[in-house]
Amino acid sequence: MNYITNATVFTGNEWLPGASVRLTNGRIQELTTDPVTASDDDVLDINGDYLVPGLIDLQLYGGSHLFLNDQPTPDTVRHIYDTHARNGTTSLLPTIHSTSLDLMQQAMAAVQTVRHENPFGVPGIHAEGPYFNPIKRGAHSAAYVRTPAEGELETLFGTNADIIRILTLAPEILTPSQRDIIQQLKHSNTLLSLGHSNATYLQARQSFDSGFTPLSTHLYNAMRGFESREPGVVGAVFDHPAVRVSIIADGYHCDPATIRIAHKLLGDRLFLISDALFASSPGRPGPRATFSLGEFVVHYEPDANGPGRYVNNEGKLAGSALTLIDCVRVAVNQAAVALSDALRMASTIPAEIIGMGNELGKIQPGYVANLVRLDQSLTTKSVWVSGALMAP
Repeated sequence: MNYITNATVFTGNEWLPGASVRLTNGRIQELTTDPVTASDDDVLDINGDYLVPGLIDLQLYGGSHLFLNDQPTPDTVRHIYDTHARNGTTSLLPTIHSTSLDLMQQAMAAVQTVRHENPFGVPGIHAEGPYFNPIKRGAHSAAYVRTPAEGELETLFGTNADIIRILTLAPEILTPSQRDIIQQLKHSNTLLSLGHSNATYLQARQSFDSGFTPLSTHLYNAMRGFESREPGVVGAVFDHPAVRVSIIADGYHCDPATIRIAHKLLGDRLFLISDALFASSPGRPGPRATFSLGEFVVHYEPDANGPGRYVNNEGKLAGSALTLIDCVRVAVNQAAVALSDALRMASTIPAEIIGMGNELGKIQPGYVANLVRLDQSLTTKSVWVSGALMAP
């Protein structure tokens, strides 16, 4: 099959009804609304369904049953990718939450191995923590949330530093010398994202303007909120002209109205993440019912009206149980975000953030042929990875 025809294509910028896409050697060769002449074996008619860029999730922790913190191996990374790709997430950053330096390095090495196999599918790792403000640690283990020990940053960035695409940390807990070390040692691909932070508005603004990437992790959650006398991290994100920020649109972490308000204020500076601890996918069981890793103990709470969620043994919200296409549906159906905007928030914008916007996140000639077929209810019907059909 070389042509996908009769598609309602979202290019990343606009809709093209009745379009055809020609795939060659894993790339998009042609996008046209002209009639296609080819043999039946070369053509797949998708009957007007949506054809959209493969989704890109910059924060998730597990697949249907394996979890990166628990088993930081290449097989776990492959499992995570397979689970989410079958739902339409064709590029992702496996995420490790606050843990020991040794385990962080094991996870980095595992992701590095899989990146060599699948550079567009797994372009790096997101290290969420452990350098957080303990006041805003959320469900992260108090045993691991910390300031960097002597020599720790040098060790962290000493091997496989190029694999860290995002490092989420709280700037106010770092000393000036620690900030300098991070800036000197981090790889040029590494984005520093402000998160799990109790920074004041002024501290957050200064961080964004003086070395921190203008990036922030899961808006509203685990950050100082907006108040009239202290706008906090949320106020700094809203007020800054360049900061981009992720948001968890699962129906639990944020009220749909707060998603809609953030989108009105931020536009293309807002993007979607799943924050998935575990998730289900076609042909696989899941999400996992319970999980325990030291002090990190969570259980799944099903919801008849939604995808369900994970809470820890303190009763704190500890992560989601969905994939990124579920977040797109929440954004559209509950927060009244336009479908084109929600798709950009789940593909085009994340690709730009990690510096891959010239190859991922759009349907146009030259781009990697990562494609998702959706029906009118935004249910995933087919997924192509580098032009190969992965999931019917």
